[in-house]
Amino acid sequence: MNRQTDVLNKIIVVFLVVLSAVVMSCHSEKVPVEEPVVYKEIPYPTPNVAPDSVNEVLGVILHHTALPTVEEALLELTRPRGVSSHCVVDTDGTRYILAPPTAVTFHAGLSVLNGREKCNAFTIGLEFQGNTVEQPLTDNQIRSGVQYLLPIIREYHIPLSNIVTHKMVRDSFMICFPDHRCKDKVDITPTEYARMMAALKEELEKEN
Repeated sequence: MNRQTDVLNKIIVVFLVVLSAVVMSCHSEKVPVEEPVVYKEIPYPTPNVAPDSVNEVLGVILHHTALPTVEEALLELTRPRGVSSHCVVDTDGTRYILAPPTAVTFHAGLSVLNGREKCNAFTIGLEFQGNTVEQPLTDNQIRSGVQYLLPIIREYHIPLSNIVTHKMVRDSFMICFPDHRCKDKVDITPTEYARMMAALKEELEKEN
């Protein structure tokens, strides 16, 4: 009888210990969920937009500036009668907004997307500071680029298949027009393009 009592007492003690641990867990402070970083946006208007034209916003073309500093890149993209883009993402994630999505900027040059020429008229140009042939995009650039693109993708219903690199639309042009003199263009590398697209896809899947 005493032995049964001892066993019962041990069971009760174990039960009380477990119950106490559960209660303590319920009353312990919850670990705060880390909020996503919201990157700074700085207006930096470019004069190089097509007058009296409205961008159809059917796709996005990714670029890298291939210049040593973001200051040099911004100077180049705002030089009157020069090239331009819609946004530049610096290595720390800061975004410089050169033009709204509805503006037609001069970032694609000779290009074809889905069999259609002159991609400037219907695509957004997103520039990443640096040269991805030499250095990969920073994590801040990837996250900031995703933050910039998500609302545009949602508003204009852009499929992921229409988010491409400058090299991709240049290569398509050369395939469509093999007799046209057009130099190959090195831009966002396939590896960095894959990283960017994976991050975009992950964020979009969270909404489903």
